[in-house]
Amino acid sequence: MVTSNISNPMSSLIEVHMPNFAIIGSGAMGSAVAKRLIDHGATVLTYLEGRSQRTIARAKAAGMVPVDRQELTKAELILSIIPPSEAIKVADLVADISSGMPAPPPFVDLNAIAPKTMQALAARFEGSGVEVLDGAIIGGPPVPGKSGPTIYISGDTAERSRLLEDCGLQIRRLDGPLGAASALKMCYAGINKGFIGLSTAMLLAASRSGAAESLKAELSQSLPDVGRKLSRSIPDMYPKAYRWVAEMQEIADFLGEDDPATTIFRGMADVFARMADDVEGSRVLVGQLDEILARPDIDR
Repeated sequence: MVTSNISNPMSSLIEVHMPNFAIIGSGAMGSAVAKRLIDHGATVLTYLEGRSQRTIARAKAAGMVPVDRQELTKAELILSIIPPSEAIKVADLVADISSGMPAPPPFVDLNAIAPKTMQALAARFEGSGVEVLDGAIIGGPPVPGKSGPTIYISGDTAERSRLLEDCGLQIRRLDGPLGAASALKMCYAGINKGFIGLSTAMLLAASRSGAAESLKAELSQSLPDVGRKLSRSIPDMYPKAYRWVAEMQEIADFLGEDDPATTIFRGMADVFARMADDVEGSRVLVGQLDEILARPDIDR
């Protein structure tokens, strides 16, 4: 008598575990990061209480799963991707829902905040058992078929961020302590967004003083690369100006009162606050900028 030793072929399949992430923040960046993770097989939870219908629709379109706040702790990592002015508030929420858990998930702050703010944020978790990682996103929201943005992580001695790397994100771990990634973000944003703010102020001054034609001609002749950059970056700034206000303030705090450049970035915060009001209101300044930028010489 022969006994068959053939087992069910399905039993030989290896079950692959795909992680759960939680992302607090379903704006353009948060939802795009979520979609990149979801496209690589992950589940992304989010918390949408009190958010606008537009934000809710964006989260659902990305494939994020709305849950109540306590269910966020079922994730393997909780990411915060929100305007910098809300970073501490989100940290307080996560510290609250993690309280009393024997093994709460690590918390990754990916916001444009100064190292000093990052240290204050991390202090919210003292005694909670929550591992706090400092992160910074450099580059625009993920786009299907393209790499980036780059996400820098510091304080990640256990390489918790490898889960994100395995799900399609471009991660660079920094050797520095908690706050190193935030410092990098402050320096990079100070150069990139500070340039956009300075250029915005000067273009508006040219428009007010009747020098717009001469300025655009000179930019085209002596700084053509600058003209091309401004024709893209300034219109791209309009819907983001309100978020850049707090970011400029964070950069000023990062520099400190002894650095004369601190005054520059407090001024940049005012420039973006003015633009944010205009974008939501009369759009007079938007019109002045668009008129200059649309002239053929400036982006030729």
